[in-house]
Amino acid sequence: MKLTMILARASWSLAFALAALPALAADYPAPKEGSWVVRDFRFHTGEVLPELRLHYTTVGAPTGEPVVILHGTTGSGTAMLSPAFAGELFGPGQPLDASRYYIILPDAIGTGKSSKPSDGLRASFPKYNYDDMVAAQYRLVTEHLGVRHLRLVLGNSGELLQTAPRRAQ
Repeated sequence: MKLTMILARASWSLAFALAALPALAADYPAPKEGSWVVRDFRFHTGEVLPELRLHYTTVGAPTGEPVVILHGTTGSGTAMLSPAFAGELFGPGQPLDASRYYIILPDAIGTGKSSKPSDGLRASFPKYNYDDMVAAQYRLVTEHLGVRHLRLVLGNSGELLQTAPRRAQ
């Protein structure tokens, strides 16, 4: 009898906690996903891929101040939409309020929905490194999204270190 009562209370507690989680996440605009194909992308090795797909997610209007957030090496841009991250940053009055900022979450080469070896080329996929990832993301932001100046670049990856010395032309 005690065990049944304890399990029932634990179940109710869990149900209430899960029901409260959405209230903890900030209300920010719905994310929008997109992809852009770069034709004849040249990698640092000199290899050329006829079509390199770069996937990205945005939050907020393109008229806002542009911010790029880079994911970890094996993650994807959508990983940054968790309640613990986006829920604390993108809502009204929060540091990266999506009504003020245009938040760009790119998937790097080899991750998420961007081109990767497992899409079919396998070992024939060009060898790539952070320089290639940064160059591709730079082109995505400038050529496809038309951004000429970023307010902030934020992330938790080596890509962030690679972007530091680069400046928009």
